[in-house]
Amino acid sequence: MNEEQVGFIDFVKLVISALEAADIKYMIGGAIASWAWGEPRSTMDVDLVVDIPIESINGLSHELKLRDMLVPAEIILDNILENRVDHPINAIHIYSGFKADLYPFRVGDELRASALARKRLADLGPELGEVYLHSPEDLVIYKLWCFSLSRQTKHLRDMTAILHSQGEDLDYQYIKQWVGNKGLDILWDEFLKEFRSRQ
Repeated sequence: MNEEQVGFIDFVKLVISALEAADIKYMIGGAIASWAWGEPRSTMDVDLVVDIPIESINGLSHELKLRDMLVPAEIILDNILENRVDHPINAIHIYSGFKADLYPFRVGDELRASALARKRLADLGPELGEVYLHSPEDLVIYKLWCFSLSRQTKHLRDMTAILHSQGEDLDYQYIKQWVGNKGLDILWDEFLKEFRSRQ
C-alpha cells in the first residue's frame, strides 16, 4: 500500500484487525471514543488500552508487521515490564505515518482494570463499524487525569461535550470515586462548577 491508499479510518481498522488476530483485548479512548460519547473532533492518532498476555507478544508483533507497523517483540515486552512510567507502545504505519498509542494494562493498575471491565461495544458508523471503547465515565476520568498532567484544553472540551451529550445517564458516583482515588477532587469540582454555570 502507498500513502494515498491508507486513510485514517483505514489505519484504525488495520490496528484493530491486528489486535483481534493476535487475540488481544482492547478498548479505544481519546478523540475516537469522544466521537461516540461527546462530539467529533479531528485527530491523526488512535489511543488504545490493550491487555497483552506475555505469550501473545510475538503474535502481536507479527500481526502489526503484516499491516506495515514495525514493532519488535522486545519493545513490547520492555514496555509491559516497565511499571515506573505509563508510556505507550507506538505503532506507526510506515506508509501513511498514522500512529497508534497502545497503553498496556499492567498488573496492579486498578483504574485500567476497572475501565477494561466496563468497556462498551459501540457502532461508529458504516466506515468503522462496531469497536470497543472506554465507557463515557472512564473517558471523563482519563481526560481529567490527562488535563492535570498536560493542561491541554482539548481534554476539557472533550469532557464538556461528553457531559452535554450523556447528561444524567452518566454514573457520577463512579466518576467521583475514581477522581478521589487519583487525587483529582479539586480539579473535578472546579470543572463541574464551571460546566454548570454555563447551563
